[in-house]
Amino acid sequence: MGARIYVVTHPEATHHVEGLVGGWYDSALTPRGVIHAHAIAARLRDLIPTGACPALYTSDLVRATETAHPIAETFGVEPVLLPDLREKSYGVAGGRPQEWFAAHFVPPPLVGERLDHDEGIEGAESKLECVTRVYRAMDRITSDNAEHRIIVTHGGSLSWVVAAWQRLPISACAHVAYRADSGSITVLEQDDVFHNRTLHTLGDLGHIL
Repeated sequence: MGARIYVVTHPEATHHVEGLVGGWYDSALTPRGVIHAHAIAARLRDLIPTGACPALYTSDLVRATETAHPIAETFGVEPVLLPDLREKSYGVAGGRPQEWFAAHFVPPPLVGERLDHDEGIEGAESKLECVTRVYRAMDRITSDNAEHRIIVTHGGSLSWVVAAWQRLPISACAHVAYRADSGSITVLEQDDVFHNRTLHTLGDLGHIL
């Protein structure tokens, strides 16, 4: 086994159960989400070899740092907070009802400009802006010498974490997407022989089902 990255999507947060838009709206984990965060930490303890000291990186939003807390305690490490791992900003839609967002959102076209498309939401990031900063976070993360790394992020950011790991050009993100539900663990691996970067496991939820 070569170097591995374990990508955690934070579990259930208050904006999920309240039907609100997430993004940079700083919701916290629900009691159920806290239980799942501890289950994630226990599963990572099973996946990472005893004695290994993983590097831990997390989005700085509360729901992510609350997810990272039991992981940090389990491995005795301090999390590194990276705002670049945040979910996409939805501007004025953050914290508003999903119905409001659906009524104002302009979806990207099937063909044509998709990355820098104006979604019609004041203050929102473009997809290009979001992808670019997550790629920047991955440059920071992969510059260390750790054999095992844990990243705590958001479902909407996971696609760009995976794409950056596989060194896809940002232009490919106009159509690329990976699906992983809240509270999941995705495993990325680079082998020691060919140095290929593999999507080993996508969105595993076995620890909370």
